Amino acid sequence: MRWLVDGMNVIGTRPDGWWKDRHAAMVRLVDLCERWVAQEGDDLCVVFERPPSPPIRSTVVEVAHAPRARANAADDEIVRRIAADATPATIRVVTSDRWLADAARAAGATVVGAESFRARLDG
Repeated sequence: MRWLVDGMNVIGTRPDGWWKDRHAAMVRLVDLCERWVAQEGDDLCVVFERPPSPPIRSTVVEVAHAPRARANAADDEIVRRIAADATPATIRVVTSDRWLADAARAAGATVVGAESFRARLDG
């Protein structure tokens, strides 16, 4: 299974003060995803609306961002990735955005809620 994760949606599921240091929250999410992927063996890509600064590097998960930073840009990037994929049925999209969930399903992917996915990560 391949996962496309709407990063800020998952981060926003916990009111843990993430908005005070977005970069640190992004790093924590990537770390949680790395641990989960190491255990599960799936492919995972976390998509952010803008490039993390400084960059977040991982050898386990792909850290991606939309080509142009703006509101909902990560949603658009996820939809673009699904549309470009030859086998969208093998993709699970993680989001709490209704528009993205509907678009992902229409393109053939399955959807998992951000809160549910975060619970998997927190194990």
